[in-house]
Amino acid sequence: MRTNIMLRSTKWTSLAVILCASTQVVAANVSYDYATVIETNPIIKTVRVSTPREECWDEEVVYREHHNGDGVAPVVGAVLGGALGNAVGHHKRNKQVGAVVGAILGATLGHAASSNAKGNHESHYRTEERCEIKQEYHEEDRVIGYRVRYRYRDETYTTRTDIDPGDTLKVRVAVSPVF
Repeated sequence: MRTNIMLRSTKWTSLAVILCASTQVVAANVSYDYATVIETNPIIKTVRVSTPREECWDEEVVYREHHNGDGVAPVVGAVLGGALGNAVGHHKRNKQVGAVVGAILGATLGHAASSNAKGNHESHYRTEERCEIKQEYHEEDRVIGYRVRYRYRDETYTTRTDIDPGDTLKVRVAVSPVF
């Protein structure tokens, strides 16, 4: 069993050595040269661009202040409502329920009356600046690459590049035997 593991290990090591050697041979047969650029055409794409813009304006705002008064009206309303509810009830149980309901109703009416009384609301006006961000859209053309025709050793080739290569283009030349 130990011999079998050693044979496998030797096999993998040999394969790794062969691959490294063949890579070095291929790498040794690669060189770089320059080709002449014949034509360069930009590749254009129209894109939609969003630009944020802040828009501000002055706006008149109303502020109302509510004055609760001295609180006398709800108390007086509760007392009067309780007395009225008690007087209307004929039995002991009815008098108690009538007094409670009358007191609540009287307090509510007293509060409403004091809130609606003239002079309890005061309005103030002031100008405040309001702002909002709005998006403005426009279209623009952008160069996203170049279609390049170039000549190397009397042969014409075409490729696409991200940048304009200028007058020359660096090319990789690989030589390998044909079997």
